[in-house]
Formats: sequence, structure tokens, C-alpha cells
Amino acid sequence: MRRYQNIIDGQSVDGDLKPTPVFNPATGEAAAEVAMSGVAVVDKAVAAARRALPDWAATPPMKRARVFFNYKELLEANADKLARAISSQHGKTLADARGELARGIEVVEFVCGIPHLLRGDFTADVSADIDSFSWRQPLGVVAGITPFNFPAMVPMWMFPVAIACGNCFILKPSEKDPAASVLAVELLQEAGLPKGVIGLVMGGKEAVDALLAHPDVRAVSFVGSTDVARYIYTTAAAAGKRVQALGGAKNHMLVMPDAEVEKASDALMGAVYGSAGERCMAISVAVTIDDHTADRLLEAIAPKVKNIRIGPYDDPQAEMGPLITAAHRQKVIGHIDAGVKAGATLAVDGRGYRQPDHPNGFFLGGSVFDRVTPDMSIYTEEIFGPVLCIVRCKSFDEAVALINAHRYGNGAAIFTANGDAARQFCDRVHIGMVGVGVPIPVPAAFHSFGGWKQSLFGDHAIYGMEGVRFYTQLKTVTARWPTSIGRGAQFQFPA
Repeated sequence: MRRYQNIIDGQSVDGDLKPTPVFNPATGEAAAEVAMSGVAVVDKAVAAARRALPDWAATPPMKRARVFFNYKELLEANADKLARAISSQHGKTLADARGELARGIEVVEFVCGIPHLLRGDFTADVSADIDSFSWRQPLGVVAGITPFNFPAMVPMWMFPVAIACGNCFILKPSEKDPAASVLAVELLQEAGLPKGVIGLVMGGKEAVDALLAHPDVRAVSFVGSTDVARYIYTTAAAAGKRVQALGGAKNHMLVMPDAEVEKASDALMGAVYGSAGERCMAISVAVTIDDHTADRLLEAIAPKVKNIRIGPYDDPQAEMGPLITAAHRQKVIGHIDAGVKAGATLAVDGRGYRQPDHPNGFFLGGSVFDRVTPDMSIYTEEIFGPVLCIVRCKSFDEAVALINAHRYGNGAAIFTANGDAARQFCDRVHIGMVGVGVPIPVPAAFHSFGGWKQSLFGDHAIYGMEGVRFYTQLKTVTARWPTSIGRGAQFQFPA
């Protein structure tokens, strides 16, 4: 059985805590183990990064960019291997894993332009013989704590930007599916990154708390649940660190009466049930503004949900794989039970599904609730599973107010043929990422990803120029050279 270890100073390092198993979600069997680590291993990783920092920060941005040009080629050459590493431990289909990897590589492409992205500003003669100029410098050693649902993409949303900006990076991936993160780090070292610039630490709360408390860690990036995001933000900020902590979501799709219901239902299928709903950008609520549209939408989507092809990742016909663990599967079932108890109409019930060839796998069928109300837990809580809730409103204004009242503000979408309705929706919803005819509006790499309200703690979104700003600090110099000396002392405040 393989043991996934830490990577420190370019070498594999064992953990100092009891290892934990990694399961194959399709079979329910333990397939590997993770060398869990605590304070001592974190200290070693940070110390190695501190040693590597001066030389890497002084490396010209063009030379840093060349490492990422090499890295992009290696990622593409090893795409199938990476996708299988994702799918075998997470459970998502190979097609979904390849899509995840492609979105991660986009960020690597983006940072290949780091010489331009770090270009500063210069103003001559801000006063007589005085020039002013500014540029961005790296923070130092920074850390990223990433979730199980995107074990390749989310780390690639962080470490390429941080490292290209001249920082050294400590990655703490999810212990549930470490294979893709380990391979991604190994390939980056193969691309020519100096030892110590990136480190990888396996662990749970002990490792996380050690990173949050370490005085040499200048900034922390996080993606995960809102409760943990809030903890990361408050703890790291109290320790004087810069923090971007992305939390949970309850993403809505408003289906207007003029929308093509068949197309809207197809969009919902991918947005709700892709990756078994284990996406922070998954649509989990469909909203209508009249009963006729709700009835048509339910009629269109219910048979499609019942006929989803569910299977292991190596089944080329599979459209949806298992959930990540048995415990998470049971948690999602608990949410469905609560929805039934609260009085919602369970139009499609996926609780009884069993995969014929893998009866011990963590599989769950798709479910659809109708006539969900805002006071129900299936509406208020992030289920993170293959469950759709349909909420019936009576007007466009009521639908917008419903979305805005939710504590999460990650993503939302509208399907309509009316440009005014789409424009009003984009302007009025209190949401960080909005789609018009696009069910999962994840921004391209040269924009930035981040929600509002309890979906993001901190002042910076992730990747894009927001990522560059997060991982750098601005320095501004005002300079006057000796030719202007001799005019006498000036005692007033410089203006």
C-alpha cells in the first residue's frame, strides 16, 4: 500500500503523526495511506522555504516565467496520469477530472506572463526634479490549504501565482485524495523550480494550526467550508497574516418564463450532478417566478435525473461517480431525510441507489426536491451532494430578494431570452460570480474567482490580478537626485 509523504526541500519526508487511510470511493476499500504531520514537520517545511526565499525572490521574473512554461508542457504531457490520480481517489469521472486539470493549467498559462503582471508605475517630475515610482514585491513564505473536491485545480489556483510573484509556498492538500497534489508538486520540481521554493505537508488540523501560527508564514489561502474559512480567517488575521479564505455556497439558477426549458434542464443536469454535486460552484437551487415554469422544469429534469449513468471513474459511460467518503454520503442522505421531514416534495429520490458492480462504493443517486421554502435546512445549508431544490417565487423581484437574503453569495445564474431581465439580474444580485446562460460561471484565469458575504473572508479573490495583488506588497519610492540640492532647507510638509 502506497504511503503519500511530505515533500520538503525537494525530498520525501515521513510524517510524525499516525497515518490515515485513503479510500477508493468506488469500491469503499482503503487503497493508500497518508503520512500525517504536525508542528515539527511544518517547521521543517517553513525553514526550507525560508532558506530558498532570498535567491528565489531575487530571480528575475522572466526566469521565473520560464519555469512555468516548462511546467505547462509537463502538465499537458502528464494530463492522463494526473486525471487518473484525481479520479481514482476523488471518484469523479475522467472527463470531469480532465476538465478540472484544464482549468488549473489556465492559471499556469496566466503566470507565464508574470513579467508584465508585475510591471510597476513611474511618474517623472511629481515635483521639481522629483520622480515617483512603484512596484510590487513578494511577501515571503506563504501557505495554501486546499479541499478534496478539486485536488489539482485549486492548488493550481494558488501556488503558480504565489511562486511566480517571487514567494515560497507551502501546500497543505486534503488528506482524502493527495495523489494529484503530490504529482503536481513533483512535476513543478521537474520543471526546474529550485529546492525549497515549494513544499508539501500532509496533515489535518494540527498541520493547519501550525501554519496559521507560524511567525514566518506571511499569508494563507484557503478553500473549503464556511465554518472552517471563518476559523482560518480569524485565526490567521489575529496572527498578523494576510488571508483569503473561500467558503461555502448555495448557488441559484433563475429560470425565467421565456427561457428554453429543455436547454435550462440540460444546463442544470451538469451544474447540479457533475462531480456528484461536490463543487462550490454547483447549482443547488432552481428558482422560478411562476408555477407553470416550475412544472415544466420539473417535468423536463426528473426523468433525466432518474436516468443518470452512475459508475466508477474508469467506466467510460459514467456521467456521475461516487461521493468522496462513506461519512459524506451519509451526511447528504441526512439532508435529504431532513427535507422530507420538513415537508418538501421529493420528486426524485436517490437514497436507494446501489451500484451493481460496486455495492460497497460510496454511490448515491440524484435527488430533486420541489416546493422548497427558504426556512428549510435543505435550502439554508450547503448539501455538497447530488441534490436539487426547486423554489417557486411569484415575481422577478421576489426571486432576486430570495437570492440576496441567503447568507452565501458565491455564484448565481439566469436563463432567459430577455436582455433587460439579464441585465437587471446581474446588477441587482448580491453575488460575486454571475452567469447569463452559463450555469457555472467560473471566471477565466485572467479574471479572478471569489464570492461575497459568507462565501469569502478577506479582501482578495483568488488567481488573476487579485491573486497577484494578494501575494505581493506595493512599494512606492519618491526620489530626488543631488542636482536639486543646494536650494536651502524646506520646512513645510512636501506637497
